Amino acid sequence: MAMAALRREGRRFATPLISPNPTNALRSSLIPSQEPVSSGVRCISTQVVRNRMKSVKNIQKITKAMKMVAASKLRTIQTKTENSRGLWQPFTALLGDTPSIDVKKNVIVTISSDKGLCGGINSTSVKISRAIHKLNSGPEKENKYVVVGEKAKAQLLRDSKKDIELIMTELQKNPLNYTQVSVIADDILKNVEFDALRIIYNKFQSVVAFLPTMSTVLSPEVVEREAEAGGKLGELDSYEVEGAETKAEVLQNLAEFQFSCVMFNAVLENACSEQGARMSAMDSSSRNAGDVLDRLTLTYNRTRQASITTELIEIISGASALEG
Repeated sequence: MAMAALRREGRRFATPLISPNPTNALRSSLIPSQEPVSSGVRCISTQVVRNRMKSVKNIQKITKAMKMVAASKLRTIQTKTENSRGLWQPFTALLGDTPSIDVKKNVIVTISSDKGLCGGINSTSVKISRAIHKLNSGPEKENKYVVVGEKAKAQLLRDSKKDIELIMTELQKNPLNYTQVSVIADDILKNVEFDALRIIYNKFQSVVAFLPTMSTVLSPEVVEREAEAGGKLGELDSYEVEGAETKAEVLQNLAEFQFSCVMFNAVLENACSEQGARMSAMDSSSRNAGDVLDRLTLTYNRTRQASITTELIEIISGASALEG
């Protein structure tokens, strides 16, 4: 509702404020009472300026309200985000995070918002996703996108439609929780073949700062292969598997749980960054509206004073002519 009102006021504000031709402006029905003034002064109706001032005030009210709503949502999501960081950190300590690993099938999970007016966080995620896609491209390699959010969908559909495997939107229609995100993660695991999942999101740092981040989740086959090859993942062999499950089954369960935990944290981090960016954008918009309002007030006062001065000159000139 607020965004619709903002667009409506923007259309009202889009009417030309100053006529490029003062002589023709006098003939306009908007300023029937104006008279030509001295050279260098633009002819403008005070009614037009008042309408503009009203539109700017309405836009300023909307942007201030949107800033307050974003601040309220940010406080709620920030607590969940900080708590979710403890879910994926044990997996990073056990399996590591290997963004430079070279595999054949890469799936890039781009997380964005469903709504705009939040700065450039969505464009940043899409740019990084395209860069990762280009970096991992090759004759024997396959790169696919999984898009989460309307804004990334709109941008990637323009030039990468054939590479998009799955699209998921309206994720934040309901309050975010682990069950909701784990269902999405399960859909991705069932419908997409991969060797490495590369999750692109914006990590929340503060209200005015976010960090574009990539987390890598490997498939169980790649994890087992890398563990046999040694290195960081070679430490997995030092753990003893208890119960009837084999090592492959354990790695399968670990990979699935790791992906759902990383996805949950990534979605929350991105949502937190979105609200922080929206707060900053709406605060900047409110200040810009105040500056425009000051300039319009100055223009209105000058126009009104010029009109009064012109009328006084006409009265004095008429009186002088009658006396003469």
